[in-house]
Amino acid sequence: MTKADIVEKVAAGTGLTKLETEAIIEGFLNTVIQSLREGNGIEIRGFGSYRVKKKNARYARNPRTGEKVYVAEHFVPVFKFSKDFKAAVDRGLKNKVAEKE
Repeated sequence: MTKADIVEKVAAGTGLTKLETEAIIEGFLNTVIQSLREGNGIEIRGFGSYRVKKKNARYARNPRTGEKVYVAEHFVPVFKFSKDFKAAVDRGLKNKVAEKE
């Protein structure tokens, strides 16, 4: 599913125009990015949490050449799904599989 697909589904479910919905979704995504840039985490109850994780400097290996490569310290965004989210996905897929049988 792409961002355009999400915009279309949300617009259909809310009665907003696609243009309004796209602006809201863009605003949400930009807020998440900006918050993580500032080092703040975000928690959305029932959905999950975003945070930034520090990766220490290390030596890695180039799988093509076998050469050692230095990887500098860096920060990566991570997302952790809530228990409710995981359970909903599990139930949905189990029901889908059961329907096929």
